Amino acid sequence: MPSRDPNREGAIARATDYLDSGGFEADLARRVAIPSESQTPEGLPHCARYLDQEMVPAFVAMGFECQIFDNPIEGCGPVLLATRFEAEGLATVLGYGHGDVIRGLDDQWTKGAGPWQTARDRDRLYGRGTADNKGQHTINMAAMRAVLEARGALGFNAKFMIETGEENGSSGVREIIEANMEAFAADVFIASDGPRVRVDRPTVSLGARGAVNFDLVCELREGGHHSGNWGGALADPAAILAHAIATIISQRGQIQIKEWLPPPISNAARDALKGVEIDGGPAGPRVDRDWGEPGLTPAENVYAWNSFAILAMLSGTPASPVNAIAPWARAHCQLRYIAGTDVDDILPALRRHLDNHSFSQVAVEPPPAGNAAGFSASRTELDDPWALWVCRSVERSTGQPPSVIPQMGGSICNDLFTDLLGIPAIWLPHSYTACSQHAPDEHILMPLCREALALMAGLYWDLGDRQVEHP
Repeated sequence: MPSRDPNREGAIARATDYLDSGGFEADLARRVAIPSESQTPEGLPHCARYLDQEMVPAFVAMGFECQIFDNPIEGCGPVLLATRFEAEGLATVLGYGHGDVIRGLDDQWTKGAGPWQTARDRDRLYGRGTADNKGQHTINMAAMRAVLEARGALGFNAKFMIETGEENGSSGVREIIEANMEAFAADVFIASDGPRVRVDRPTVSLGARGAVNFDLVCELREGGHHSGNWGGALADPAAILAHAIATIISQRGQIQIKEWLPPPISNAARDALKGVEIDGGPAGPRVDRDWGEPGLTPAENVYAWNSFAILAMLSGTPASPVNAIAPWARAHCQLRYIAGTDVDDILPALRRHLDNHSFSQVAVEPPPAGNAAGFSASRTELDDPWALWVCRSVERSTGQPPSVIPQMGGSICNDLFTDLLGIPAIWLPHSYTACSQHAPDEHILMPLCREALALMAGLYWDLGDRQVEHP
C-alpha cells in the first residue's frame, strides 16, 4: 500500500506540484533549447553551456558544491560532479544524468516544433532530450529538491554526476573517475535512463547490455557495370553480403555463431522476468513473439540474452537505382550482449565464422566515426540488498511492485559504477519504449513523469529517514 507518512506524502506532493504548476515543463523547455549534440563539433560548446547555465545553478541552489572536469579526450564534453555532504556515517548516494543528446535530425520531425523547442500535444511533450536524458535527470533533481524543502535536509550524503558524452560512448569519463576516485566514491548508485518495460508499471533495472558495432563490407571492384552486359558474369556484392548475413542470424532472428551466445539464463533471472511483458503503448510497435532465441520469451530475449541487428545496409544508389551491378555492399551491424559474454572473442569469432562459410571476401571493419557503441556489459545481482531496498521503496510509493529486469536492453556506462567504483548500480527509468529516443519526434509522457516525480521523492525521503532500515 502507498505510504501513510504525512511528512513523506508532503514531499511527494511538492514534487508532483512541480509538474502540475508548469515548473517541470518550463525547466525542460530551457534545457531542450540548448542543442547539446555530442556527436557534432558544433554541439560541443553547447554541452559545456548546458552544465554552466542549467546544471550548476540548479545544484548550487540545493546546497551542492560543483566541480567541472575537463575531458582528457579531445573533442569530448566535460563532466560535472555536484556534492552535498551532510554528515559522517550517512549513506552516500551517487546520481547520474547526461546532458548531451543524439543528433537533432531537424528536417525529419513530424510532430511538435522540431528538436530544440518543446511542444505539448495532450499527454506528450516533444523535444530532443525530453526522454533521453534531460527529462529524466530533471525529474530526479526536482524530487531531491522536494525532499530538501520538506525536511530541511536530505538525511543522506548526495553526489550527482552529469556527463555530456553518453551519446558518444562516454569517452573520457572512465579516465576522469579513475583520476578522482575519492571524489566519486559512494555507497550506492541510483539513477534514471532508458524506458520502463511498460507504461503503467515502474521498472527497476540492475545493469545494461554491452554493444559492439562493426561494418560488414564486400568490395569487389571499382565502379558499377551494366547489368545486361555483365549480369551473370560478375559477382554481385550485395547478394554475397546478404548470404553472409544469413549465416549469422536465422530467418527468425536466432544467432548462429555459438561464441556469441551468453551463459544460460539463471533461475533467478527467469523468475524475475516471469510475467514481464514488453509494451510500447497504443502507438508503439507490437512484439514479434517468434523472433529471437527459440524457447525464450520476448522479455528474456531483450533483458537476459544477446541480440544481433543490421542497423543500416547499402549497395548501389537506392534513391535513384540504375541498371548496373554495384561494385560494393556495406552493412552496419551491432551485437548487444549481456555480462558473461566473451567480448574479446566477438569479432575474432565473426571472422572465423565468415571464413568457415567461404565468405573471405566479406571484410569486418570498424564503423564510421561516431557510430561506435563503446559500452561494456555489467550488472548488479538480483538479490543485492540495495536493489531489494529500492524495490520496497517504489512499492511503498506506488502500491505495486516494480518490474525488475537483470539489465536494460540498451547500453550505458553502467560498468563505471559496478566495476570501477565497486558499488551497486540501480536504474529507475522514467520513459517508455515508444518514446522515439534517438529518432525524430522524441517525447515523454506527462502522466508517467508525474508518477516518476512521486516515486523518486518517496525514494529520496526513505534514503534519509532514520525510521527506515537501510542496507
